[in-house]
Amino acid sequence: QVQLVESGGGLVQAGGSLRLSCAASGPTLDGYALGWFRQNPGTDRDVVAAVNWWSGDSPWYEDSVKGRFTLSREYAKSTVYLQMNSLEPEDTAVYYCAAVRSPAGLTPTDKFEYDIWGQGTQVTVSS
Repeated sequence: QVQLVESGGGLVQAGGSLRLSCAASGPTLDGYALGWFRQNPGTDRDVVAAVNWWSGDSPWYEDSVKGRFTLSREYAKSTVYLQMNSLEPEDTAVYYCAAVRSPAGLTPTDKFEYDIWGQGTQVTVSS
């Protein structure tokens, strides 16, 4: 069973940057899709970005983060990163990494399709 551990959250001023990491342990990530989600108390957990680990396809991004966030993969470390630039107070949330088997090479964006979750990391953007 794949396990995920996020890191890299913190407090940053508006306009600043953070890089989140999601390190996977256990079996290979081949055949998996990975996603970054975020959630504030009392609200839904929303997808931010997603990618299929091995398909080579470009990552998918939610509209509000396009051009500001970049998802990348480091195969040797079984790690995905979320580089977040030009952060806004509206980006404040707990950020979660998630994984799901997707042998067909698809990249789900629905949180209900993901069945492996990390513990989350808090990102706070001050105005």
